[in-house]
Amino acid sequence: MDITKKDIDALNAVLTVVIEKKDYQEKVDQVLTNYKKTANIPGFRKGHIPMGMVKKQFGQSVLVEEVNKLLQEKMNSYLTQEKLDILGNPLPKNETEIDWTSEDFSFEFELGLAPEFTVDISKKATVSYKIEADKSMVDNQVKTIRKQYGKLISQTEVGKTDEVTGTFSSTEADLEHKTTFEVDVVKGKKQLTALVGAKVGDKVALSTKGLFAEDSLLARHLGLKPEEVKGMNVMVSFAIEEVNTREMAALDQEFFDKLFGEGVVTNEKELKAKIKEDAERQFEQQSDQKLLNDVIETLIAHTKFDLPSDFLKRWIQSTGEAKLTFDEAVAEYDRSEKGLRYQLIEGKLRETYPELQIKFEELNAFAHDMIKAQMAQYGHMSPTDQEVDGIVARIMSNEEEVRRLSEQLNTKKLLEFFKTNAKLKSKTISYDQFIKEAYA
Repeated sequence: MDITKKDIDALNAVLTVVIEKKDYQEKVDQVLTNYKKTANIPGFRKGHIPMGMVKKQFGQSVLVEEVNKLLQEKMNSYLTQEKLDILGNPLPKNETEIDWTSEDFSFEFELGLAPEFTVDISKKATVSYKIEADKSMVDNQVKTIRKQYGKLISQTEVGKTDEVTGTFSSTEADLEHKTTFEVDVVKGKKQLTALVGAKVGDKVALSTKGLFAEDSLLARHLGLKPEEVKGMNVMVSFAIEEVNTREMAALDQEFFDKLFGEGVVTNEKELKAKIKEDAERQFEQQSDQKLLNDVIETLIAHTKFDLPSDFLKRWIQSTGEAKLTFDEAVAEYDRSEKGLRYQLIEGKLRETYPELQIKFEELNAFAHDMIKAQMAQYGHMSPTDQEVDGIVARIMSNEEEVRRLSEQLNTKKLLEFFKTNAKLKSKTISYDQFIKEAYA
């Protein structure tokens, strides 16, 4: 057997595999001998079939199967030994030309080679957002929490800051839905004027156009899907069934202890500081995800290398259950090119920085920490090592769970790596500004 590689250019090559009769004949003879013992052919007793008959009936198919097995085995071994970094899989080039009646065979395969490149993580700066919970946000959160823990006082007519419960109905829009909302979320002036002063038992006619500031609120309170309320402009009837004023909870020690535990917070200033701290801890997760996404986008945009695109388009066309036209394969390549580029970049980073590689010990420790955190969420604060080890063992025996954990750990390691090594430009910003700027 002889295997040779001919480079077409830096990204494309042709692999030629020559298989001679001596390479496969012994295995073919062995398989045919077993067929002779076990095959069922009408007119012959089992085990007494002439070898000539066995070869005539099974010889060609056995030859093809064994040669293909040998071909795949030796080609894979060659690619591993030569450390060839290929993209996709080898594409047969001359399979229709193979003469299976001959004794020696020459197979040709096209190879798409991974490009050579370097990754400079400090080439272009990426914004690292520090999201602040500003005074307005903290004050609103305090107000929301005080309302949540406050008392409801029944009223007979609607006030500007009351909660109103009733049923929206409309024959034209084919809806009838009971809901509760705060009057101060009503946006339309005419609708607000119609509601304020109305009494329990009244039916108020309201236009859906501009009723609430957001379509999502309109959809929720009408009991419709978001797409059903887009541009909606109909008159609906709102039958008022209940009106309540929500008296906010007092800012006293009982309230503080109920929120955070005994003695953790003792005054309004500490309450706001704790709310600010907790909010900014949650914002950090969003900031981290944004940073990770932006660094990846920056690396893709500024790490330049060519791909064997023509090869990859043909490879995409040849893979998968559904046969693609070449135009469909081109479209699929265009959709997946960015992801492929990042896979290569991430692979290069792992090759260059060994600390990014995931070791079993790290994955096992990560699984333990995750299980302990999950158990703590359900009030089990001090699980035994035996309990945690048992759960982790079950997780690590599940291939899908191991894959999911590996992806999570990989993301964690990449984020930590980028925070330490990438070129970052820090920016402090409010949450509302972050949403506008980061997701515009």
